[in-house]
Amino acid sequence: MNLVIIDYGSGNLRSASKAVERVKKSGSTVCVTKEPDVVASADYLILPGVGAFPDCKKGITALPGMIDAIAENVVSKGRPFMGICVGMQLMSAVGYEHEITSGFGWLPGEVIKIETELKLPHMGWNELSIKSLGHPVFKNVDQGAFFYFVHSFHMQLTEEKFVLATTDYGDSIAAVVGKDNMIGTQFHPEKSQKMGLLMLENFLNWRP
Repeated sequence: MNLVIIDYGSGNLRSASKAVERVKKSGSTVCVTKEPDVVASADYLILPGVGAFPDCKKGITALPGMIDAIAENVVSKGRPFMGICVGMQLMSAVGYEHEITSGFGWLPGEVIKIETELKLPHMGWNELSIKSLGHPVFKNVDQGAFFYFVHSFHMQLTEEKFVLATTDYGDSIAAVVGKDNMIGTQFHPEKSQKMGLLMLENFLNWRP
């Protein structure tokens, strides 16, 4: 089984790859790559993201053929996909951080600034309220478990059925989103200790 993490000049690549190495099945390989051909043929695909929405989108677009390779793997082949932080936000139709930037358009919604009197960025450990307990990615994950967040913008979806879990930071924020073979976490599972590793392991055992 080929587990691929996309390297486009942004993201917690070392932390993400180390976490996946810890929970992968025996015989599986973990590859961090900038090569579209490798991405297109991945059995499991992870898109990390740290920084601003437009910068991450530009980083992916700057790799010739990468956008098409991601779409081929996730949309055409239906392989399991996980977006982390900005990698999750890119699943939306559009983002409004600094400028208007189109996303992948996989989920109906937009990425907007968190409206709160609390300090931004939202940084630290926050409680997860799981709405879709039956989803395989939440297997054995405790309701109310804490995960590590770092963000000032969040995904606002037009259809609540795609919001699998929320957290509260002055308002309800989409913490996990999903559709078909796609899953996204606003928090960083690779930095969320035991529960984060469990979610990564569940993702790698998922057969959508």
